[in-house]
Amino acid sequence: MADLTQSPSPIRTLWERIDKVVLTGLAIVAALALLDTPATIPVLEETLAHFGGTLPYILFAVLAIGVMKASGSERLLDGAFQGREARMILLAALVGGLSPFCSCQVIPFVAALLAAGAPLSAVMAFWLSSPLMDPAMFAITAGGIGFDFAIAKTASAVVLGVAGGFAVKWFSASPIFADPLRMDTAIGGCCGAKKLSLNWQFWGEAERRGVFGSAVWSNLLFLGKWLMFAYLLQALLIRYVPADLIAGLVGGEGLAPIVIAASVGAPAYLNGYAAVPLIAGLLEQGMSQGAAMAFVIAGGISSIPAAVAVWALVKPRVFAVYLGLAICGAILAGTAWGAFA
Repeated sequence: MADLTQSPSPIRTLWERIDKVVLTGLAIVAALALLDTPATIPVLEETLAHFGGTLPYILFAVLAIGVMKASGSERLLDGAFQGREARMILLAALVGGLSPFCSCQVIPFVAALLAAGAPLSAVMAFWLSSPLMDPAMFAITAGGIGFDFAIAKTASAVVLGVAGGFAVKWFSASPIFADPLRMDTAIGGCCGAKKLSLNWQFWGEAERRGVFGSAVWSNLLFLGKWLMFAYLLQALLIRYVPADLIAGLVGGEGLAPIVIAASVGAPAYLNGYAAVPLIAGLLEQGMSQGAAMAFVIAGGISSIPAAVAVWALVKPRVFAVYLGLAICGAILAGTAWGAFA
């Protein structure tokens, strides 16, 4: 019998190993050098200058993540989904808005909660707040846009989680939430590291030191490539997109710019960290504060990693509620922040 197994081609193997974010950035620089050679050096200088200004925040963020992983302090979150439903909703929103969970970690965590019988209301509160803020995101946002904006986004994440959780609780008897889960919720995430027991003096154990080093290095590469790519886009945006165009679409007062920003943010979001310098550039070009908040809220919740985490576990009608809450919450958060700012 002939052996039908085929080894992957070298070209395909090489393509799978290439980092697509880095490749796209290099392609943009090459196209810029070809089409507008005099602008290449100024764009690269501006990109590196902005990246250098954010580097201290990146280092702080990755060190904080490394300490949290190595010390096992994630276990402090285990008690959030126990007790009365209203208490679970409040704690789930706080945990989601402040915890360092990445989108791939959310899938097995929520799958375990749902399998254990945690109410969908508390899970929805966690789902809505989790993609919007974490310690690293707070540091990057504070450095790139402003401390006040970072505080407001954190508050918006928690409030949106609480509101969404209670909305699901109040309408739990609706046919929309009847039998909400897909058949198979035993889904594994891409983050396969086990959760360690709590020990703040982690440097005394070789395994924990390894976890710390791995977490710092992987997150440094992740944040570094995305932010470098984003600052490149920011430099191109400021150089080639007229400020009058940005101001005309999402600038000025009123509800219209906020609604447009929330609607555009949902499908156009790249990455939570990459969005920070892009929003900073849009604000320089005339984007209103309310529109900026609406963009990051709607985009963060509906980004592909966050949306996939929800889609993988619940039926389409519940997923539609998730997106609807994201858009409505983004518009309300943008309106409130616009009025305050």
